[in-house]
Amino acid sequence: MQYFSIKTQKFLGDLEINNNRDWFNENKTRFKEDVELPFEKFISDLIEALKKLNPNLNISAKDAIFRIYRDIRFSKDKTPYKIHMSAIISQGARKDYTSPGMYIELKANEIRLYFGVYEPDSKSLLKLRTYIADHTTELNKLISSKKFKDTFGEIKGEKSKVIPKEFKAIGEQQNLIYNKAFYFFTVLEENWIASSKLVNEVIRVYKLAQPINDFLAEALH
Repeated sequence: MQYFSIKTQKFLGDLEINNNRDWFNENKTRFKEDVELPFEKFISDLIEALKKLNPNLNISAKDAIFRIYRDIRFSKDKTPYKIHMSAIISQGARKDYTSPGMYIELKANEIRLYFGVYEPDSKSLLKLRTYIADHTTELNKLISSKKFKDTFGEIKGEKSKVIPKEFKAIGEQQNLIYNKAFYFFTVLEENWIASSKLVNEVIRVYKLAQPINDFLAEALH
């Protein structure tokens, strides 16, 4: 099924140039018809497909999708709208940045797929580091696999300058133990946006990410 079209891309591209309330209100029908409703249908169908791989995924599209309106209260950037549509598909959806899942970002010219754990709290971070320390060989095998490296490159995340002393020896072997977040991503090029095979491609990438997500989920168990 084709969810998006050149109209979807045109709106998002136009919004980047005209990021103001007057323009958005004048083009709200375009947003609803060409972007918001197709994105909701896409995420809904994707969730249903992913439930076959993850039966515990008891969320709806509305649980997963972020609003396009930016929170500008504490930001120097006062543009009122995001220039992308986004959703997080995990057990806690957009209310939970700790459970390993998939974050999708649709832009005018690409789709980004992020996986892993983005904002673990201190208790979760300790669990992750402890598990990495106890399963370093397993993690090394997962992140050195050709499929992972070709698709995602590496696990990213801001690092702590100092970690508890019990982890320092492991840090010499695997510096991911210094991470404060553990995420990885890939980019689907522009031609995928209007493809009728988009859901299948996202599921293919999801399956490639699953071993790392499972590793992180086991660490947080």
